[in-house]
Amino acid sequence: MSSTLSSSSGILVPSTLGTCESGVSGHFGQVQLDYYDHDETELLSVSWNQDYGCFAAGTCRGFSIYNCDPFEETFRRDLKSGGFGIAEMLFRSNFFALVGCKSNSQYPPNKVIIWDDHQSRCIGEFTFRSEVRAVKLRLDRIVVVLEHKIYVYNFTDSKLLHQIETLANPRGLCCLSHNSNTFVLACPGLRRGQVRIEHFGLIMTKFIYAHESQIACLTLTMDGLLLATASTKGTLIRIFNTVDGTMLQEVRRGVDKADIYCIALSPNVQWLAVSSDKGTVHLFSLRVRVVGEDSSCSSAAQSPAMVCRSSSLSPDALISPSTTANPGSSFSFLKGLLPQYFSSEWSFAQFHLPEYTTFIAAFGSQNTVIIVGMDGSFYRCSFDPVNGGHMLQQEYVRFLKTDNRPK
Repeated sequence: MSSTLSSSSGILVPSTLGTCESGVSGHFGQVQLDYYDHDETELLSVSWNQDYGCFAAGTCRGFSIYNCDPFEETFRRDLKSGGFGIAEMLFRSNFFALVGCKSNSQYPPNKVIIWDDHQSRCIGEFTFRSEVRAVKLRLDRIVVVLEHKIYVYNFTDSKLLHQIETLANPRGLCCLSHNSNTFVLACPGLRRGQVRIEHFGLIMTKFIYAHESQIACLTLTMDGLLLATASTKGTLIRIFNTVDGTMLQEVRRGVDKADIYCIALSPNVQWLAVSSDKGTVHLFSLRVRVVGEDSSCSSAAQSPAMVCRSSSLSPDALISPSTTANPGSSFSFLKGLLPQYFSSEWSFAQFHLPEYTTFIAAFGSQNTVIIVGMDGSFYRCSFDPVNGGHMLQQEYVRFLKTDNRPK
């Protein structure tokens, strides 16, 4: 597989762009607040931006951007050539990575375009020999995921920096850290159940055998220190130290096999949320230490990846007592004698959704979870951080009338 790049004006340095804390940046152009309410539109993808304050929706018409708090459609772009199967934001800047759907006459699924919405035009194109499965963005990198290979480019000049081979990866699994002083990439390895961790700053590669089955979902913390994974079996979620590969915690979604759609970690790494085809978002309490919460880890704020070399981030140092514990089985005292699920940590709180609809979740402010579905729905729910139990729905918006139906 190979790639080619064409650019009419070169890709600008993203750090020079204007950003905003909430609402819409002036670089976005004219704001359009009217939703798609005239007829049904096929929703092809949804994805969070890097700080989970916005999400992008790729549709058969083009793409839209939505702000989460307060919820609103900040703008929409309809292209005559067709829609986009992948739409990725770069924080709240005017740069987007877009991949066309099969019906797009100008941008096919094997081409990535870098769209500058300030200029309302494509400023760069990457063309591949096979279909693009995912695109991930950092302020300094563009990462393109194919089924068997991952390409890492420099954002400023589009120079190819790294090529990574993977096991068959039809889901386009790949995640990045987003702290400016660390660059960590996680993706499937070359063996079933294996995750490859690239610490580019440390010039180090780590392989973690996370599961016996193939990897179905993975995510990193913002600093790349912690990795959470689930397999195609979908019963267990595991959290690892990405430097030495140590498993720090294991929680159980359920007993029956499930298709995991999303794993989300809260910014303070106190909570983990999981969505699946079973129609429930499960919330778990984590026992991993927040980097920088005590004096021994204070240097992590400056260089989280480098501090991992010190003994202060040994497995014991990364695990801390939690004031909130996940419930376990009443037979947990017999662990070792009974099947594993009797000694498992079960979810602390839950929120129920329609089954077999793909939902992605993230954490909002003040003990809330935000959820976006491929049926064009947006939920905001709150959880009790002390008692757990059923999460309460605070907001529901049908932001897009779709013809998506559960398969």
